[in-house]
Amino acid sequence: MKKKEKNIVIIGGGAAGFFAAAASGEKDPGNDIVILEKGNTVLSKVKISGGGRCNVTNSCLEPGELIKFYPRGGKELLSPFHKFNTKDTVEWFEKRGAKLKTEPDGRIFPASDDSQTIVECLFDSVHNKGIKVLLQTGVTNIQKISQKEDWVITASGQEFNADAVVFCSGSSNSVWKIIKSLGHTIELPVPSLFTFNVKDKRIQGIPGVSVNDAEIKIDGTKLKSRGPLLITHWGMSGPAILKLSAWGARDLYKRDYNFNLVINWLPGLNQESMKGKLSQIKKDNLSRNIFSFSPLGLPIRFWERLLEYTGIDCDLKWNNLSWSFLNKLATQLTQSSFSVNGKSTFKEGFVTCGGVNRSEIDFKTMESKLHKGLFFAGEVIDIDAVTGGFNFQAAWTTGYIAGISASCL
Repeated sequence: MKKKEKNIVIIGGGAAGFFAAAASGEKDPGNDIVILEKGNTVLSKVKISGGGRCNVTNSCLEPGELIKFYPRGGKELLSPFHKFNTKDTVEWFEKRGAKLKTEPDGRIFPASDDSQTIVECLFDSVHNKGIKVLLQTGVTNIQKISQKEDWVITASGQEFNADAVVFCSGSSNSVWKIIKSLGHTIELPVPSLFTFNVKDKRIQGIPGVSVNDAEIKIDGTKLKSRGPLLITHWGMSGPAILKLSAWGARDLYKRDYNFNLVINWLPGLNQESMKGKLSQIKKDNLSRNIFSFSPLGLPIRFWERLLEYTGIDCDLKWNNLSWSFLNKLATQLTQSSFSVNGKSTFKEGFVTCGGVNRSEIDFKTMESKLHKGLFFAGEVIDIDAVTGGFNFQAAWTTGYIAGISASCL
């Protein structure tokens, strides 16, 4: 008996949607697959990510380690990552002609340093399987025909019948509303991966200055992070800030993004040990001007700002530095407190915390626990990660599993 051809509708033309379509088409070329995209272009986030280079994934291969980069969804992704992980992602793209490279920090990019390489690879993988991509086709309704156990999707005045529906719509309030009408719970969507707005004399006028390693924490909470920190025109950014914003997404939302940020600019040293360090520097540089060099490896412009903020005269020599000013400087170096008033979007990788409740999804198949034939992949789910290629990896993994599972109904 000839196998029944399945109609599979994928909602969303982003990373997860294209990956789900490609996986489904390769699993069973006889399926009739269509991608419905409400916009006038596809893979737009892939195109702009990584400053136009596209941080495809990360070199972290061990699933148990990989899940540690996900503030929400790590536990649920453990099983999926055993099925399709970062190594599988690299092999998938390179097998289809998109050569990748690994940078020293573990991030993986196309060797071309051009996101178009990834866009074309995904598009070709879908096109070669005869999968249709319909633009400006936004879904407005979906209902199940119980007697047939299939779905009817209404999009831009058209109707599509499907044996399986894969939601890969990303952070879309309109689609979340439709999913909610099907009985699913939508966790409140709030921003993740954002920068901090800070107005302070210590960082004023020195945008672009970065500190290679800073330890940061939010006063009154257990939230903390460590890594490079970048001073910007509007405040602070960099991996340490972005990581903290991801892990603290819900807490910071509740605080309306107003809080005190405490920074140790030299992790490993506390205020007391810093006093000792500065005392030794003083002994070794008695006749030198304090402003003439940065003795602790901090950028000279930032070092000067801390000295000015502490009240140290620009003509002062180390020999004349009082114990009182030395104490104040030690405090600034290890316990600087900054008032954060608002956030700014991290444009290269805007991510939302929130989406379909994870407990309502079977992560072995990415199928809804409430409805047979309904699948979810990518950012439509309440899953998000820190920067470094991890959000895309979640999209590839969940898209792959959802696409395969949809074909195997």
